[in-house]
Amino acid sequence: MKNAQDIALSKVPEVTLLFWVIKIAATTLGETGGDAVSMSMHLGYLVGTAIFAGVFIVAVAAQIKAKRFHPLLYWTTIIATTTVGTTLADFADRSLGIGYAGGSAMLLALLIASLAIWYCTLGTVSMASISSPKAEIFYWVTIMFSQTLGTALGDWTADTAGLGYEGGALIFGAMLAVLALAYYKTRISRTLLFWLAFVLTRPLGAVLGDLLDKPLAAGGLALSRYSASLALVVFIVACLVLFRHRAAETAH
Repeated sequence: MKNAQDIALSKVPEVTLLFWVIKIAATTLGETGGDAVSMSMHLGYLVGTAIFAGVFIVAVAAQIKAKRFHPLLYWTTIIATTTVGTTLADFADRSLGIGYAGGSAMLLALLIASLAIWYCTLGTVSMASISSPKAEIFYWVTIMFSQTLGTALGDWTADTAGLGYEGGALIFGAMLAVLALAYYKTRISRTLLFWLAFVLTRPLGAVLGDLLDKPLAAGGLALSRYSASLALVVFIVACLVLFRHRAAETAH
């Protein structure tokens, strides 16, 4: 039986419905916030990536140095991964000309490699194993790849596949619903379902973010990227303040 000290060692949150609600809001914020810096501020994808990569490195370092779970720090780090994922995917797809399909394939390979190396090194990629600095590093590198992949997938679905932002949101929402059903009705590995859901929430957030801030002519709602990002920040902070957040239990 795990005692309170064991639980306190975990610095990642318990995976609940609230976790997924905040995750989707954070990934949507990553899209609107990333676009605000790279496009609205006219800094470009490369400069935007450099800025958010710096924030990501600082946030991960603080997260690893922390002695216990801090909800605000954890979700700040998640937002950092999703914003750098947005600008990095856009830089690779648009500035380097790799394209959404090529970028998605490359990032999928990186994500699989990250999970494989993590598993070979520590023997598991479960959330319950994230109780050491080495596991945390694998965790955040894998998340960064998953967030970047999700951006490319969302853009490919909405633009290249021609499904639009609403169509993309419906598809990824339906896929997440299938995973939720599998969670409750099957014995499929919970770790596998977690990572599949984690990846799919990112393209859902990407198409939702684009739906909010893209021009009407492009199928969006033409909202200000700044106001949309601010509203999402307020929503996330409200979730952190109003609801109790517990650390996930670690395996020992």
